[in-house]
Amino acid sequence: MSTNPSLRAIFKAYDVRGVVPDELNAEMAYAIGYGFATFVRGVEVGGGSELVIARDMRASGPELVAAIIAGASAAGARITDLGLASTDMLYFATGYLGRPGIMLTASHNPARYNGMKFCLAGAAPVGEESGLLEVLRVAEEILTCVPNPIPSMEVPHAELLGAFADHVRSFISADQLGGLRVVADAANGMGGLVAPEVFSSLPVTLDLLYGELDGNFPNHPADPIQPENLVDLVNRIRATGADVGLAFDGDADRVFLVDELGEPLSGSATTAIVADALLARNPGATVLYNCICSKTVREVIAERGGVGIRTRVGHSFIKAIMAESDAIFGGEHSGHYYFRDNYRADSGIIAALVVLEVLSASGRSLSELRRPYERYVASGEINNTVTNQRGAIEDVRAHYAALGATVDELDGLTVDLGEWWFNLRPSNTEPLLRLNVEAPTQEACRARVDEVLALVQSGEGS
Repeated sequence: MSTNPSLRAIFKAYDVRGVVPDELNAEMAYAIGYGFATFVRGVEVGGGSELVIARDMRASGPELVAAIIAGASAAGARITDLGLASTDMLYFATGYLGRPGIMLTASHNPARYNGMKFCLAGAAPVGEESGLLEVLRVAEEILTCVPNPIPSMEVPHAELLGAFADHVRSFISADQLGGLRVVADAANGMGGLVAPEVFSSLPVTLDLLYGELDGNFPNHPADPIQPENLVDLVNRIRATGADVGLAFDGDADRVFLVDELGEPLSGSATTAIVADALLARNPGATVLYNCICSKTVREVIAERGGVGIRTRVGHSFIKAIMAESDAIFGGEHSGHYYFRDNYRADSGIIAALVVLEVLSASGRSLSELRRPYERYVASGEINNTVTNQRGAIEDVRAHYAALGATVDELDGLTVDLGEWWFNLRPSNTEPLLRLNVEAPTQEACRARVDEVLALVQSGEGS
């Protein structure tokens, strides 16, 4: 089998991602489309020869999606094109239509990037442990015989935006929203398409910021986890007296909330609020949370009588455990929120609507509502360059085990010393260790971060 280093380099653990055209071009897109269509044709559950495809608003999208369609068609697939869509809308389509799907997007990455996310019918994940390496194998084989020029294919189009909006709204009682004023910063991404449709029939005043679809991101990057990208949203909230702000990433599958004072909510706080609301409707149900979520999340689940299951970071792990446990909800600190009744797929806008419903019913401001769900201080993720990841983690583990700490290795290393805890995980793609610390106070958190970093950086194990 011939190999192509460039093609192999853009295949990540869960998706494909690269700079266009230097790392990802039309010929590669054709080969990947062929590879995916070949793979899913052999999958008994969730596979088949009918595919659905969608893209975000990036300038490279039309050429690449045409190449994917041509490649998949050459492999014998029948394609339905959604056109422009958010990633969670593509996931919805794979359940609604019962077909595997490809989403052409680079999520929050800069304009020069593009990529692909893959799933089976019903939004079942496709990652390196569940078929993506087979897609790569076939794509490498076919890359040497991609036709030049790549043929243009006419395929059926499906308009599902309205159906998706109806589905999103089905998670709440619309009459409970009570006239909230919401500012949504779409960052010129797919939130500009989806948010107006979802809010169009809700009793909410929507102020849409940067709603024009523009893959050049002329106003600011579509990466809401970075505080500098929330400045315009915060200013609009404060200037207009809005109740809530919503910040979308580029493909609009993640939405971060900002309160009326301009303070962002963490993914853990949002997870805790949504878990609380869903457990009130589903007593005793199971809720998942990943290993870097705040300890508050597991406390809230227990206090509401739910069953909490801690998972590894990553959508493929969470979706698999959701299927095994019939969990109603799963949350990640990174802002991904999974719903059983959304084909176990993640959707930020569904999570946002659940929070809006809780907020309206409470009669309080979001800055007040959030307080019981923020019991500790978190460091945020801190990256450290480490040559010997395994050795450094083992040194840290041994140090704290000797102190009597509770230690587990579900995902990297998690050490719990009662009053404070931390998780230390290796990057899959870089020589980095990712540190998350949580402690009772800001001062204690800073001190514990310094303590762990000193151990990591001491040179032991490297």
